[in-house]
Amino acid sequence: MTHKILVTGALGQIGSELTSALREIYGVENVLSTDIQQKEKVDDPNYEKLDVMDATQISDVVSQNKITIVYHLAAMLSATAEKYPRKGWDLNMESLLTFLDLAKDKKINQIYWPSSIAIFGPETPKQQTEQNALAIPTTVYGISKRAGELWCNYYHEKFGVDVRSIRYPGLISWKTRPGGGTTDYAVDIYYQALEEGKYECFLSENSALPMMYMDDAIRATIELMQADADKLTIRTSYNLNALSFTPKEIAAEIQKQIPDFEISYKPDFRQAIADSWPASIDDSVAQKDWGWKPEFDLEKMTEAMLENLKVKLNK
Repeated sequence: MTHKILVTGALGQIGSELTSALREIYGVENVLSTDIQQKEKVDDPNYEKLDVMDATQISDVVSQNKITIVYHLAAMLSATAEKYPRKGWDLNMESLLTFLDLAKDKKINQIYWPSSIAIFGPETPKQQTEQNALAIPTTVYGISKRAGELWCNYYHEKFGVDVRSIRYPGLISWKTRPGGGTTDYAVDIYYQALEEGKYECFLSENSALPMMYMDDAIRATIELMQADADKLTIRTSYNLNALSFTPKEIAAEIQKQIPDFEISYKPDFRQAIADSWPASIDDSVAQKDWGWKPEFDLEKMTEAMLENLKVKLNK
């Protein structure tokens, strides 16, 4: 059977790279990318403008393109959603329910929907946070992701919907600029190191957070979607781990290659968000269920980021 895949939020940090990876596997003609941008402004032969708040439009796009699998990535991220709480909740929640209903009605076969470490809160154990650790989020983004996880589990248990999810840590990529997340400093710091030779960090120097290089995140997503359904024991969202580091540690790694690089610290409102999240993650269930294993450590990731950004920025 030929899969027909729909990606929402395809112009975002994850979406742009996931779309490319999926097209390498399934072909450009079988992977429709969508986002809120006008089609004329997007250099993509298989793109449509899609408002994920419009359930009728979603249904039309799914039926017209004979979509079988949806990667629903469109969302408002943590820092932005704190500025527009109700808008963030509506966008993150209503669109998910629209796709879950389509799957319930057998209009699509499979859904991927990303969750986040933002579902955890101040009461969650900070170190090696377990799969089913206490999760009382304190941000709109985290609340919407935790609620979404429970909806996914509900639709799987009650209607047999094949929905799969990963709790992404902070994601680091050289291909797209940061998009409004609390972990974005770990992307921006590489840009600033090359462009300015210095960086003012909005988190304190010892704020440890779980992180992951984008190549690992894309591979994990596709591996989970290709895994045997019978082996999956989690239908809320899988913990996923790769790296955990502080701004001070990432700066030290950059200084190995750019000795004159300087970092300063000026924590803002995002510090409170970061303080509510885990410092490291236990992903033993993902390892057991579908063989997850990361490939990039901090040193390897830093080398890849600086090498690729030098080319991108003509440095």
